[in-house]
Amino acid sequence: MKVKKVTLKKISKDTLGSAKRLRSKSRSRSAKTRYEISQEQFTITPLQLLREDGTTAGKFTLLSAEQIKSMYRFMVLSRAFDDAALKLQRQGRLGTYGSVRGQEASQVGSAFALQKEDWLVPSFRENASCITRGMPMKGLFQYWGGDERGHAYTESMTTLPLSIPIATQLLHGVGLALALRYKGQKNAVLAHVGDGGTSEGDFHEALNFAGVFKAPIVFLVQNNQWAISVPRKKQTAATTIAQKAIAYGFTGVQVDGNDIFAVYGAVSAALEKARSGAGPTLIECVTYRISDHTTADDAKRYRNQEEVDAWVKKDPLDRLKKYMLQQKMWDAKKEELLQQEAATLVSAHVRSYEEEPASDPKDMFAFTFASMTPQLLEQYQSFLDVSGKKRDPNILEKVEGGFP
Repeated sequence: MKVKKVTLKKISKDTLGSAKRLRSKSRSRSAKTRYEISQEQFTITPLQLLREDGTTAGKFTLLSAEQIKSMYRFMVLSRAFDDAALKLQRQGRLGTYGSVRGQEASQVGSAFALQKEDWLVPSFRENASCITRGMPMKGLFQYWGGDERGHAYTESMTTLPLSIPIATQLLHGVGLALALRYKGQKNAVLAHVGDGGTSEGDFHEALNFAGVFKAPIVFLVQNNQWAISVPRKKQTAATTIAQKAIAYGFTGVQVDGNDIFAVYGAVSAALEKARSGAGPTLIECVTYRISDHTTADDAKRYRNQEEVDAWVKKDPLDRLKKYMLQQKMWDAKKEELLQQEAATLVSAHVRSYEEEPASDPKDMFAFTFASMTPQLLEQYQSFLDVSGKKRDPNILEKVEGGFP
């Protein structure tokens, strides 16, 4: 039997390329029918390379065995981090937390495609992407524990802090991408957002701006089916989220978000395109949020267990492990050692996080802006009153000269 090889070049041709052809076809149709344009003319074909049983669409040559094992390691580390964070929150040792369980392939696969000099602009749930990019788990625990020092990275780390506001980071990503081009750097930006974020005005402004100026950016939508309690079908009447890109003049691609090979392939091709100056791409990863939206949510109130169980069977970690076992690159002993390594590493980072001396409360006033606004100054003085501390008579001088 003749085996089809799956290469990055082919992915680019089959996904990014096919979307271009589709767009040309749509133009042709629109010329004939004028204003009679239907959503069906913009159908997006989903990309899947790794099936749920661990088999692939053909001979897979995108990644080496070591790279695949490295991807799996990041997925296992991310899940161990996720499980620990949920337990810490329930014990009152961490703040409100957004679980990443079920979305590891979308996050690890996309972050793995980045080059060191590329930039990652995460949303609030991108813990797995940040771990893949080398962000210390201690820092992530600090951040979710309310200690902003957790995101005080070294300047060499090209990853922005997690963004709690929904979709605002996409505009930052476009600005960052244009700044890279302005400085003559051949790097690209990968900006994440959830399906709920696509209903925000910032999403559309960012895509419009990126399309007009051909910004070197890849927008990755993690369509996990629920925006808190609002289902995907109530977020948009469009058949797919990916096809929204066509209206902004660039390519939209939909991939199986639990298939790490498809995510890696699509994002790699899109980043390569962005670095070459050919403009942005929108990638929709179809996945599922297994846990609650955050620890402040109860998903049982709005979705049934049958739906969750169906997606649990599509677990991205199980799928990749099945592939590695079939390819004889993995076995039970390696799995046991990796699980032990993950548990040990996460425990060490939890200890380090909890041993860190508490930050000074005035930091939240001092580092919000370069200098304090009158409103922040008023809040700071109120904080001193409540905490029983004396007001600072020289506060105005400090504000004018920089704080503290």
